[in-house]
Amino acid sequence: MALFQSCLGVVLAGGKSSRMGENKANLLRENQDMLSYSKSLLNAVGSSQVIVSGGEQGIKDLVADMGPLGGIQSIIEQFKPQALLILPVDLPLMTSNELLALKQVGELSQQACYFTDHYLPLYLPVNAFVEQFFQQPLSVMKPKVATQKAQGNRNLSGPSVRSLLAQVPHKVITPKNSQCLFNTNTPEQWQQAKQLLSLQRKSHV
Repeated sequence: MALFQSCLGVVLAGGKSSRMGENKANLLRENQDMLSYSKSLLNAVGSSQVIVSGGEQGIKDLVADMGPLGGIQSIIEQFKPQALLILPVDLPLMTSNELLALKQVGELSQQACYFTDHYLPLYLPVNAFVEQFFQQPLSVMKPKVATQKAQGNRNLSGPSVRSLLAQVPHKVITPKNSQCLFNTNTPEQWQQAKQLLSLQRKSHV
């Protein structure tokens, strides 16, 4: 039996980008759109294949409007992977070195692995714990969430990556550079990310 499982790379590109005002996957990072950049990172760390979840070019969720967890469940059901390396499309400062460290710790421990205080990116082995979590279909959970939100519980976001990780063995690691986790939801954050990229380039010259 091989020590490392075949790992499927997943770009989460299904967010509505409402605060950004345009599709985050199409934003240009040094002449490369964020979707292409995200795919290149997953390829660089040895993903067996890279799949896009959601967005204009991606796999559609089996259950709509369930956020990242809906995309994860859909990929698992359609591709039957041994493990997933999941990367949101809105992390322009993420590097292949940081992502590789995450993947290696997850592979060696055979446990889910994520960075401190950030549930995504995520290395996720598709084991019995994960399968058990998804035994209750998200379509069953969704009406309960909608009902409770209608009753005024705005803080309830429904089944989430956090709720999944609460039920599976996991490791938490600290990135070498915490800026890699800077996510961009607004035009202001995108401009800030570009400034940080420029500073990083100058420091490496």
